[in-house]
Amino acid sequence: MLKYFRTSLAGGCKALCLITALIVGFNATQSLAQDWPNKGIKIVVPYPAGGGVDLLARALAYKLQEKWQQTVTIDNRLGANTLIGAEAVAHANDPYTLLLTTDATFTINPHLYSKLPYDLDRDFLTITQLVAFSQMLVVGQRTGINSMAELMEVAKAKPQALSYSSYGPGSQPQLATEMFKQKSGLSILHVPYKGIPQAIAAVVADEVSMSWSGIVSAKPYIANKRIKAVAFGGKTRSPAFPEVPTMSELGYPEVDANVWVGLFAPRSLPALVAQKINKDVLNVLNDPSFKANEIEAKGYDYSGLGPDEFYKFIKAELASRKTAVKLSGVSL
Repeated sequence: MLKYFRTSLAGGCKALCLITALIVGFNATQSLAQDWPNKGIKIVVPYPAGGGVDLLARALAYKLQEKWQQTVTIDNRLGANTLIGAEAVAHANDPYTLLLTTDATFTINPHLYSKLPYDLDRDFLTITQLVAFSQMLVVGQRTGINSMAELMEVAKAKPQALSYSSYGPGSQPQLATEMFKQKSGLSILHVPYKGIPQAIAAVVADEVSMSWSGIVSAKPYIANKRIKAVAFGGKTRSPAFPEVPTMSELGYPEVDANVWVGLFAPRSLPALVAQKINKDVLNVLNDPSFKANEIEAKGYDYSGLGPDEFYKFIKAELASRKTAVKLSGVSL
């Protein structure tokens, strides 16, 4: 009887200790959520400064800084098709470090690399999908090309006379152009650059013949007649450039030139804090002034997906991108 009593007492103590630990942990998490942020926040952007993704990140950071009353800085960790920046956040184990990146990180890279230094399920929490946008195929002024028909005519007459820039092997411009080459049978030379601004600058400077670009990066150069848009990668024409036909209209519906931008946190971030960040980010995105000036005026489509919706979206797109990457013939 005494032995049974001691065993029961020991079991009861263990249960009580477990309950106490859970309560303490819950209270600590609640306290962190209530106090967060109580110091500066860093948002890692795996793209160079000056590109569309970077400018969106900086506009968001400015508004969040006002809301949180803490410094929000942008850390441009570019390289290896976003791998370097993503890996830095995955291993940060820091509730004050976030990742703002594109679809390349979680839906394209898994199909390009045999092994990644990060994993969505193991290392990250999805916060929200901010925006989505489609890219345009633009050509340099000196090419004399004014339409896709003229581009194809030149490419067929002089194989590899035309070249295209991208922001690195496996980037969206390379995948889209390689897919186009596969379907059209054209021979166009690939010239990789460090980032989006450099890739577009190469077209402007006539170092290369063409590239894919988001509207925000291309618009000033189109206005100055330094480059010309000959195709749009979206399913429907862009309201900003209604005269530019879609790739589907031109007979290439397989060419995927669509991009989304999302916010992520390290897996160690408490769920309550993730919910707070999601709520505050959505408040910024839905602010009429921000929406008009930083989203709509720059050719973006508002997304605003919550954590669970965003996670399911990524998983679905991961499967669909596998075929597109395979057809493009690109591997790293």
